[in-house]
Amino acid sequence: MRSSLKWILPLVVVVVAAGMAYAMYLSRPDVEIRPPREVIPLVRVENITLRDMVLTVTSQGTVSPRTESSLVPEVAGRVVEVAPSFETGGFFAADQVLLRIDPHDYEQAVVSARARVATADLRLAREQAEARVAADEWRDLGREDQPPSPLTLRIPQMAEAEAALAAAHADLGQAERNLERTVIRALFAGRVRTKNVDVGQYVTPGVILATLYAVDVAEVRLPLPDKDLAYVDLPLVYRGEADDDSYPGVTLRADFAGRTFAWEGRIVRTEGEIDRRSRMVTAVAQVKDPYDRGDDPRRPPLAVGMFVQAEIQGHHVTGVAVIPRAALRGDSQVLIVDDGDRLRFRDVSVLRRSRDIAIIDGGLQDGDRLCLSSLLAVTDGMQVRVDQPS
Repeated sequence: MRSSLKWILPLVVVVVAAGMAYAMYLSRPDVEIRPPREVIPLVRVENITLRDMVLTVTSQGTVSPRTESSLVPEVAGRVVEVAPSFETGGFFAADQVLLRIDPHDYEQAVVSARARVATADLRLAREQAEARVAADEWRDLGREDQPPSPLTLRIPQMAEAEAALAAAHADLGQAERNLERTVIRALFAGRVRTKNVDVGQYVTPGVILATLYAVDVAEVRLPLPDKDLAYVDLPLVYRGEADDDSYPGVTLRADFAGRTFAWEGRIVRTEGEIDRRSRMVTAVAQVKDPYDRGDDPRRPPLAVGMFVQAEIQGHHVTGVAVIPRAALRGDSQVLIVDDGDRLRFRDVSVLRRSRDIAIIDGGLQDGDRLCLSSLLAVTDGMQVRVDQPS
């Protein structure tokens, strides 16, 4: 009996479970079958407008003077006078007297040189008179058929006297120049960078008294990478060719006292070699009258040592579109929303790209709607909804 129950009870459980499952199947609700709902993505667009523009190239550099020189005396002596503006940072005009060296010894040298000139002049006149007398005496002796010797006519003596007079004049000229050199003048209008001398100091030739620089023109060295050279015409002068005056303009900007100020200049040349480490070409910009106030009385001077940002004018291009860099898909493809609100892939020609924008010079037309939204899965002809700006 127990053996029979072991087989019957499991069988009963299986039959009951199968019956319950069949009853649940028969009582199931009817399933409503719906077609899948199509999700149309919402995208932002930008209307393309072709325009003309001037490309620019940016760089940065430090202002330096075009002309800088060391003030060195040509004569020795004690400094007896210094101009009030001859101080570090002081301005001076062209041909202005900067300092004077004690002229006493040089005035005495001029007096002595003039005396030697008078003595040499007298000696030459005496030799010329004696030569005339010697010539008359030779003629009076009736020896006209026999030419006299140069020594008889005192020709060598006159040549010596003439040479002595010329040497005396040369000494006088040297003495007068040394006297003039006791007054040290500025060769150009400029500013004092450093000053190393003052009243009472004894100076000798070759000692640097000061460092001066001109204020008519300021220069800025602007390094440019090779990839930017395609957008700007730099003055690359070849051997035997004259410089071209059609150099690009440049705008320099600097922050000062919480404001940004600008100066207009021009690229005037490129340096003679490419930097060995950075492989960059260095263009040199010049700004005239860097210490002029200009239209803004609060604008500071473009002082030597100021750090500036430069924007160089490049090529003039026509019919280009400026789009966000993020709108590019790959290297040269964008998405356009057509009149039926469907996405279309469009190949474009990229003239230039930067971190934020891309300049397109082919492949886009006026009125094209450029897709700006980032979509993960895109197919050509995909339906979209356009976000209309409010």
